[in-house]
Amino acid sequence: MPLNIDWQQILLHWMNLAILTGGLYFLLFKPVKAFMAKREEHYRQLDRQAADKLAQAQQLEAQAKAKLEAADDEIHEERMRAQQSIQQSTEEQLAQAREQARQIVEHAQAEAENSRERALRDSQRELRKLAAQATKKLAFHADPFDQFLDLAEEGEEYEE
Repeated sequence: MPLNIDWQQILLHWMNLAILTGGLYFLLFKPVKAFMAKREEHYRQLDRQAADKLAQAQQLEAQAKAKLEAADDEIHEERMRAQQSIQQSTEEQLAQAREQARQIVEHAQAEAENSRERALRDSQRELRKLAAQATKKLAFHADPFDQFLDLAEEGEEYEE
């Protein structure tokens, strides 16, 4: 042995190192590697769940927006129907008011015509009465001078 190297000791140390490395690999590295892989899978699963929940939340948000838009459309349609109903009701009331006004005007015209006819009949009756009285007076008084005097006397009675 030239440098005082014992090959047998070196081989034993190499073998001891190989056994120690193999033992540590099976006892420590493999379980730690398995633990790390399991932990990595757990975080991937959490990431997938978060992505799924995010997608589900976005889908629910889209559905909610669609429902809101549908509700807005329905409210708009309901408002349009209500406006049309109000307009139709207003037109019907206006037509009824016009019809009532027409009937009132016709009734007033008929009343005016009746009043005019009554006044005409009353005045004709009064004229007939006056004509009858004048005829009676003329018939009783044959002399115009006497008639004049009688009328003058009646005029004096009315003036007093």
